[in-house]
Amino acid sequence: AFPVEGRDLNPLLQDPGLIFHPPLLYMGYVGFSVAFAFAIAALLSGRLDSAFTRFARPWTLAAWVFLTLGIVLGSAWAYYELGWGGWWFWDPVENASFMPWLAGTALLHSLAVTEQRAGFKAWTLLLSICAFSLCLLGTFLVRSGVLVSVHAFASDPARGMFILAFMVLVTGGSLLLFAVRGHRVRSRVNNALWSRESLLLGNNVLLMAAMLVVLLGTLLPLVHKQLGLGSISVGEPFFNTMFTWLMVPFALLLGVGPLVRWGRDRPRNIRTLLLTALVSTLVLSVLLPWLLEDRIIAMTAVGMAMACWIAVLAVAEAVQRVSRGTKTSLSYWGMVAAHLGLAVTITGIAFSQNYSVERDVRMRAGDSVTIHDYRFTFREVRDITGPNYRGGVALIGVTRHGEPEAVLHAEKRLYNTSRMVMTEAAIDGGLTRDLYAALGEELDNGAWAVRLYYKPFVRWIWAGGLLMALGGLLCLADPRYRRRKPLPEAG
Repeated sequence: AFPVEGRDLNPLLQDPGLIFHPPLLYMGYVGFSVAFAFAIAALLSGRLDSAFTRFARPWTLAAWVFLTLGIVLGSAWAYYELGWGGWWFWDPVENASFMPWLAGTALLHSLAVTEQRAGFKAWTLLLSICAFSLCLLGTFLVRSGVLVSVHAFASDPARGMFILAFMVLVTGGSLLLFAVRGHRVRSRVNNALWSRESLLLGNNVLLMAAMLVVLLGTLLPLVHKQLGLGSISVGEPFFNTMFTWLMVPFALLLGVGPLVRWGRDRPRNIRTLLLTALVSTLVLSVLLPWLLEDRIIAMTAVGMAMACWIAVLAVAEAVQRVSRGTKTSLSYWGMVAAHLGLAVTITGIAFSQNYSVERDVRMRAGDSVTIHDYRFTFREVRDITGPNYRGGVALIGVTRHGEPEAVLHAEKRLYNTSRMVMTEAAIDGGLTRDLYAALGEELDNGAWAVRLYYKPFVRWIWAGGLLMALGGLLCLADPRYRRRKPLPEAG
């Protein structure tokens, strides 16, 4: 006999976005295996030539694009589905995909140097090994259940041990091979201090330092507990502080790097452009927060300075190229789009992190709360019935300066089969702000616990991620990386 109903899928996973999120991440993981395979082949042969970058870079780009899209989609899902109003929690599973993304970003920039100047050969191979090894580590962390995560929905310790053994074998073997044969592919190029490749090296060092920060923060609680030293938690303050210190010099190098020539250059060649960008950055980093939010917070000014520095220099250099009639490739425009995407994401982070307002309130029909010029009025709670759940939906009207702005429908659902109670947040999204409401538990006398948020520029975080992915796709479309047709055989 068959049961009338099965166990049902976890309600958190009953979302269309979850159809694409895991495959995108794993396509990114698998893509880095190709760069890893090319790296092992180069080490075994002792030869790394232009063919390596011509084949490895498109695969690395594709993997990076898939991973970027997967991370963006997962962040957006966590924002609207978990009901916490956050877009990133530095959760172990989130970090598991972020670490290979950082290493992959460093690898892309290192491959550019290897392609243009035949430099960074050994470093590029090491990054290829690291990126794929981090993909294996991420798979292990997600599937083994060794770390607690709100994103872990299925764990298999036995399979986790198999993945761990495979990871140790692959990573250990490849690093041993690199130690033995890495000297055979070392670059013979001497880089000037003021050159694009030197700035890209600084970019790489900072990206890998950021990756090590995430790795340390993710694994330290596990190691600490396994050594019998007790339980510790490495949370948001640690990651945010460390990333701020690393991203400021990273943004500085990122803005200047594309302006500097390969091989050797002189700072005076771009002195006027840098001074103009510096003045514009300082003015905009103070003026924009003041105009948009009526007050200046130091960390917002720092974030806006990074975003404006990257964006102003990228746009200024692109305008110069177009005005001079300089021939530009799709790879160049992809780079510009990706850098602008990062600037957009930094803008979203700076505003949403520092100007968001959160209120946990007790409301019944007719009650009102004002948050940042928006007045939320709790109207009523209606019973609802869905295909596999029942529950209630709260109607919350929102006005601004007396004018209707939105009506939020925040739901509390009880799923019939699993008997799980879930919150479905109500979000009114806009270009410069989100209004967010999550319905909590029912209290006495017809009152409800309600969580309300004002989130400025939060959607810019994901818009920037999509723009970065678009930049990667433009680079992939560059004719240089298209497969060349084989020559016809003689006779």
